[in-house]
Amino acid sequence: MRFTSSLLVALVVCSCAPSHGAPTFSPAPPGPARPFSPAVSANGFLFLAGQLGTDNSGTVVAGGIQAETRQALENIRAVLQRHGLAMERVVKCTVFLADMKEWASMNEVYVTFFDPARRPARSAMGTSGLALNGRVEIECIAAE
Repeated sequence: MRFTSSLLVALVVCSCAPSHGAPTFSPAPPGPARPFSPAVSANGFLFLAGQLGTDNSGTVVAGGIQAETRQALENIRAVLQRHGLAMERVVKCTVFLADMKEWASMNEVYVTFFDPARRPARSAMGTSGLALNGRVEIECIAAE
């Protein structure tokens, strides 16, 4: 059988392209029932649901924006660890703040969770309110 060069290139590209399986949806850990998956693995990335600064009982921790930021990031770390990943694998974060005036205070804690040379891309925005009257919610995408 004879192939033209463009057909041969197309065959090589198709046979070498990565095959991506169906997304994998993580089961929720014990605790309050939630209407979403804590994380979904797809195409080499782990997409984490937004994390509030809640403890194991689902209650927002006391202490304001810095305590909530610390707890939200610890919750993110725990989800990553359940998937065999670390904070160093986070490539993008989105931060939702109940009050943009707390941006600087949130940042004081946020930066302590990432290597200064490898901080993920990030967006931050103010909202008109967060679940459970939280002050901050953080969602992330990590490379697997």
